[in-house]
Amino acid sequence: MKPFTVGIIGCGYISSIYMENIPAYNHLTLAACADLDLERARSQAKQFGIPKACSVQELLDDPEIDMVINLTLPKVHAEVSLQILEAGKHVYVEKPLAIDLEDAKRVLAKAAEKGLAVGSAPDTFLGAGIQTALQLIENGEIGGPIGASAFVIGRGHEHWHPNPAFYYEKGGGPLFDMGPYYLTALIALLGPIKRIAGSARISYPERTVTSEPNAGQKITVSTETHIAGTIDFASGAIGTLTSSFDAFGGSSLPPIEIYGSEGTLLVPDPNTFGGPVRIRKKGEENFTDIPLVSDLQENERGLGVADMADAILNGQKHRASGKLSMHVLEAMHGFLISSQKGVYYEMESSCEKPDAAP
Repeated sequence: MKPFTVGIIGCGYISSIYMENIPAYNHLTLAACADLDLERARSQAKQFGIPKACSVQELLDDPEIDMVINLTLPKVHAEVSLQILEAGKHVYVEKPLAIDLEDAKRVLAKAAEKGLAVGSAPDTFLGAGIQTALQLIENGEIGGPIGASAFVIGRGHEHWHPNPAFYYEKGGGPLFDMGPYYLTALIALLGPIKRIAGSARISYPERTVTSEPNAGQKITVSTETHIAGTIDFASGAIGTLTSSFDAFGGSSLPPIEIYGSEGTLLVPDPNTFGGPVRIRKKGEENFTDIPLVSDLQENERGLGVADMADAILNGQKHRASGKLSMHVLEAMHGFLISSQKGVYYEMESSCEKPDAAP
């Protein structure tokens, strides 16, 4: 079988891990990379042994490329994904699928029109940690899931990121930056969401960058930076999510906990692929570490690309799907809409709970 040929558009900060991991899959060939800054594309191509560095249009015109990984800035995710689909190529896009819901719908509609597939990060839920937690839930180890809590709480990115301004624009903030990891993991474990209630605020209208090379730069904040809400899952389970860039003293809270009728499950950080996974059953005094189900525990970004390509080659459904990422995107908007209107947000989209990874 001919390997699936892949190109990358966007050669910034996140591209290196994809360029490192994609060639490790026997059914994938990384053939080209492109960026508006051609010198940056050439530098990445040289570092990672990619045969061709080129303009975006040249990559889109290449008939040998089957799929393009879209690693551009979130605000142009939808625009670039539509260009990729128009060029007749499958697309896998970094999170989020788009900033606006209508743009996300356009991407999925164009893919359906063209008979092409859309995939989207995060793919961390395919790693050993979340998959171990999923297996425990599906095997009834904590009984019927009743509730969940999730916390992604920190001080923001201006103290470490070289160019943090876009994290405080529309489509940024802790919800759109980190929320996809947590919501995707929760949906993978508990299924799709029915409705959402949320509260959100901008705590600090201006931020000062302390990281190089832009130390001292002032950032005007135009998106909510502390969001808390309740999630009603279609299964009946009730979850809570708190996401914040405003905890300057940090947090000691766990990433995700799942509460069942027969026990509690501690789920690892969904921004990672590994563990630990811990369980405490009814009547037990302590939590117990659970061996992980696979060795996919390091930074495996690109795993979703590999799963998507394998599914396309074999006529199956891929797990990090466009419908899943659309559902996550709507949920994130749901928190903000609920906060603005003071009412529950009823979800319009749904998705299938992804199958357990082999």
